[in-house]
Amino acid sequence: MNRNRWYLVGGLLLLAFAGFSLSSFKQSLTPYVSFEQARSTARVVQVMGGLAKGTSAYSDGDKALTFLIKEPKSGETLKVRYHGVRPGNFDDAISVVAIGRYDEGTKEFAASKLLVKCPSKYQGAEVKTYS
Repeated sequence: MNRNRWYLVGGLLLLAFAGFSLSSFKQSLTPYVSFEQARSTARVVQVMGGLAKGTSAYSDGDKALTFLIKEPKSGETLKVRYHGVRPGNFDDAISVVAIGRYDEGTKEFAASKLLVKCPSKYQGAEVKTYS
């Protein structure tokens, strides 16, 4: 009987740990959402879009980068503000993933992280064949 009690206690501890781990993992996920969904939620999300050329501005004083991204399907644009060092390859970007939350006060997406996708340096390159 004493041994069964320890098995029960151990099983309950394992279940509690598994439940805690699952809830912590679920809270740390950052889903991709549309621009419309990003405007209506208060949690941290990811939005992706093509960089609207000629819309970026960087302020050295407060290290703020602002730009517009365009949603591929709808053509809708979203203004993004990022505080930090401007990515070196930002002007060559094809698409940008911004991670953060929408600020209703400034009507901007406040990004805490940026992921910049640039064209491949091998794109369009001719391949030499050696015989």
